Amino acid sequence: MVFKRLFGNGGIPLEIDTIVPDEPFRPGGTLHGEVVVRAPERDLKIESIRMRLVVNASLTHKGDGDGEDDGKTLGYPSASGWFEMKKGEERRIPFSERLKWETPPNETRGERLGVSIGVRTEVEAAGVKAATDLDPVRVETLPLHEAVLDAFAAEGYAFDSSRVYESSLSHVEYHLYAWQGFRLVDRRGGEGRPPRVELTFHTNAVGCEIFLRRFQGNSGQYWDNKPKALRFVAAHHEVGSRDFGADARQWLEGLARLKPGKGDGKDED
Repeated sequence: MVFKRLFGNGGIPLEIDTIVPDEPFRPGGTLHGEVVVRAPERDLKIESIRMRLVVNASLTHKGDGDGEDDGKTLGYPSASGWFEMKKGEERRIPFSERLKWETPPNETRGERLGVSIGVRTEVEAAGVKAATDLDPVRVETLPLHEAVLDAFAAEGYAFDSSRVYESSLSHVEYHLYAWQGFRLVDRRGGEGRPPRVELTFHTNAVGCEIFLRRFQGNSGQYWDNKPKALRFVAAHHEVGSRDFGADARQWLEGLARLKPGKGDGKDED
């Protein structure tokens, strides 16, 4: 364990370490871990331990306070309320959080996607109010995501990068004000094939709404400012029985025929 020593008014120290298992969690599953707190030099009254699951956050935290502007909040893992600690005491506090289905993955089959996700632990005690560094969390793609990405890879569209945008998709029910784009590059080439495309999975307990558009790098973060997208649906239980390869070919053909233009909330089924 690596404890971070936090100092409050008068140099009162508090040591804290947030432990997140080094294992992948999946959207719809439960993130779990524990917070370890020490009072190394004197008795302390812990007023609150608050946790935030954040995306697009830096690896280190600068400043103190609640840090609300440091990354987009995806959830608030359960944390402890008020308690007292004796000098030299160590206390372990388990936490858990059901990940929303829309939680953006940051790895697929062990490959990192370039998206930063982690837990920030914020503590208030007598004379202490500060936040820890980011403790990384691994969120893995679902089998449905992987089946669709594999189908596009088989058609020559290899994964290039991923980005999480802090905005919403048009005309969908959402629980997170954020969406993720998977950027794919055409390695095969050929007439009429878009050189770069972007896939977006809007996931729920049943399956995904899948959006496919031409990738345009300077279109900003808002959905309606980006090129028009085609919309498709697929269910989790279809993995292994549905021919996603045929789907990918059909979807790419449809994208090639789609007239250019911004989305403006008018994505097509």
